[in-house]
Parts: sequence; C-alpha cells; structure tokens
Amino acid sequence: MAEKKTNPLNEIIFNVVVPSIILMKMSGDDRLGSVGALLVALAFPVAFGGYELLKKKKFNFIAILGIVSVLLTGGIGVLELDTQWLAVKEALIPGIIGIVVLGSTFTKYPIVTKMIFNDSILNLGLIKQKLMESNQQHAFDRCLVQSNYLFASTFAFSSIMNYILATVIVTSPAGTEAFNEELGRMTLLSYPVIAIPSMLMMMGIFYFVWRQIRKMTKLETVQIFKTQ
Repeated sequence: MAEKKTNPLNEIIFNVVVPSIILMKMSGDDRLGSVGALLVALAFPVAFGGYELLKKKKFNFIAILGIVSVLLTGGIGVLELDTQWLAVKEALIPGIIGIVVLGSTFTKYPIVTKMIFNDSILNLGLIKQKLMESNQQHAFDRCLVQSNYLFASTFAFSSIMNYILATVIVTSPAGTEAFNEELGRMTLLSYPVIAIPSMLMMMGIFYFVWRQIRKMTKLETVQIFKTQ
C-alpha cells in the first residue's frame, strides 16, 4: 500500500502562512504579546510536524530536524539571545541535511537513489535489464553519484540563502514585537526566495536522471515510468 503523502497546501498553511500572520499581527502588548505570539505561532509547525510523524509511524530525519529548528527559534526568542544565533540556526539545519546527503555519496546507497531511482516511480526491472544489455550500468551509477552531488548543492543553496535572509531581515532584538514581525516576514519570504528555487533545482535533477535513462536504455518515457 502506497504511503499517503503530505498535502503541500496544508504544509504551507501550517508552517508558513498561519505562523507568519500571528507573528506579524498578534505580537502587540494589546494582543498576545511578543512571547505569547511567538509561542503560539511556533506551536503550529511543531504540532503539524508531530502529527505527520505520528500518522506515518516512521522516523523521518528531516521532519525531526524541522521540529528541532522551530524549537530553537522559540528558544532564541524567549531567551532573548543575539539575533545572529537565528541566522546561524537558519543556515545550520539545511547545512546538516546537505552534509548527510553528501556523505551518502560515499556509501552504497546515495540518498538521491532512494528518492528518484525507486520502484514506486520507475520500472526498475526493465531499466536495469536494458542498462545491463547495453553495458551502461557503471555509467549510470556515475550519473546517480553526480545527481547526489547536485542534490547536496540544493541544501548548500538553502543554507546560504537562509543565512542571508535572516541577517538582512531580522535585525531587532529577540523578545520584542519588532523581532516577531521581522521573523514573520522572513518566514513568508523564505518560500518564494528559497523553497521554490530549491524545488526547481530538484526538478532539474530529476530531468537530468530521466534524460540519462532514456539515452542509456533507449526506452521511451512511457516505458520508464510506472503508470499506476
């Protein structure tokens, strides 16, 4: 039975839109206050991430890091730490993921192989048969390694952009209404500035792998992908 995927719209609403609105509109002393608004706003992505983990009943390294990232943001705000720590934290999380992806290149199971070259998407049996017949298996393995390097580079991009965005936008002292408003603005901007380009880069990697499969196996697209 196929695993039910997270609804992207729900992910954006709970992780981006709702927290940003609360931080930007509810941080005044006449409303939730700076600390109250921060805690309420961050409760949404934590609750959503926890629900997804419980629903899937499977350990998810990236989801756990996401929850840890949110909790660290809350800690920086509540403890009123220097905002430079926020920029470091924003860069650190995708940086850690990128290091893990890069490290997997030197194992038998590069992460991109599991994500793209798997039997839930592709007709692996037919593809592997054609690669063997054309003596292209080793060449295709090199293609997957290159793809893994490219995949790691998407997290390097996210890490750098997160740091720049946090440094430029969040300049007010932590624990203030202005800090919350800037944090909300940064959260909103992170989607078009970082998430969308990263997704486009991932699509480019997938296109690269698809082109290499077609070139090395001479299979048509309809033969490469599973129809169900």
